[in-house]
Amino acid sequence: MIKLFVGLGNPGPEYEFTRHNAGFWWLDAVARELKASLAMDKTYHGLVARVTVNGQAVWLLKPQTFMNLSGKSVAALARFFKIEPQEILVAHDELDIVPGEAKLKLGGSHAGHNGLRDIHAQLGTDDYWRLRLGVGHPGVKSEVINWVLKKPSLDHRLAMDQCIARAITALPHLLAGDMDKATLLIHTSKPPRPKPPRPENTVPAVP
Repeated sequence: MIKLFVGLGNPGPEYEFTRHNAGFWWLDAVARELKASLAMDKTYHGLVARVTVNGQAVWLLKPQTFMNLSGKSVAALARFFKIEPQEILVAHDELDIVPGEAKLKLGGSHAGHNGLRDIHAQLGTDDYWRLRLGVGHPGVKSEVINWVLKKPSLDHRLAMDQCIARAITALPHLLAGDMDKATLLIHTSKPPRPKPPRPENTVPAVP
């Protein structure tokens, strides 16, 4: 089962609604679902909540170290409570997935994501679960940093919020350790089809 849910993002109001904080948005939704209250804990360098599910302690964590040092927070909590990497799920923004879709995976490359890069380094392994929340790609590599540190368009934000709400339906399976069912729920949830563009008015104006 997942014993530690982590949402990645940057602290501070200037980052609150940026794409890079999609992991924070997901964790806030988990906290609401589990009726948990996050509070700052300097020992773990983040906002932390502990809940009990079926007699088992479950931890929620939003690192407050800024993205590039996320592993410092994750490793501190995981090591203290002897949580194995395979019992950790990290939710983060994903450039290679369109807004409105999400993917669940175990292990693999950090693909240049600085939060994952530091978690890899601090845990000493890539063998933890990731919930990849699609934010889309700007199309040009040089624009990536600017892209993730900006707010998504209203349409994209709505699609991402709907995606997070759908992914929350997999929470009971994540808590039970049934990752196959969780994966099926998350991967088969498709974003709503975009509305077709309005046809141009071809009727000539009356003089």
